[in-house]
Amino acid sequence: MFAQDIQRKAQQIVATATERGLMLATAESCTGGLVAAALTEIPGSSSALDRGFVTYSNDAKMQMLDVPEATLAAHGAVSEATARAMALGAVARSLAAVSVSITGVAGPSGGSDEKPVGLVHFAACGPAGLIHREERFGDIGRDAVRLASVRVALDMLADRLA
Repeated sequence: MFAQDIQRKAQQIVATATERGLMLATAESCTGGLVAAALTEIPGSSSALDRGFVTYSNDAKMQMLDVPEATLAAHGAVSEATARAMALGAVARSLAAVSVSITGVAGPSGGSDEKPVGLVHFAACGPAGLIHREERFGDIGRDAVRLASVRVALDMLADRLA
């Protein structure tokens, strides 16, 4: 289903998490569960993936991941603060020790001068701490933004497992 590079990275993540006895969780907005789908494509992933949260709306982010309403009001859904809160919430609301979150503007609409189409914020949380990454993929098309986001998210998960 996914490109070979995504499959290889997902396989590496599942193997490393399983070997270390660490469970994973994903918190996804603009990717709609694609990172969890990439991980579950790997046989044996049930030993590494606890759950995936698809929190497309602000209400879902607040209800499922405990993202503070004040964070969303002050910074918006597509922000570093929200991505960080999503990653922390995924760990708090699961059996996972490592999580990744994604929130962005995949397009083709919904962008602004401040937050253009292709802007995506990521956060990953694990025993080594919480990290954030911002990518500006540009208006490359909805599918391309989403797949590029999956690649970044998998890289960040691998980093937190290293």
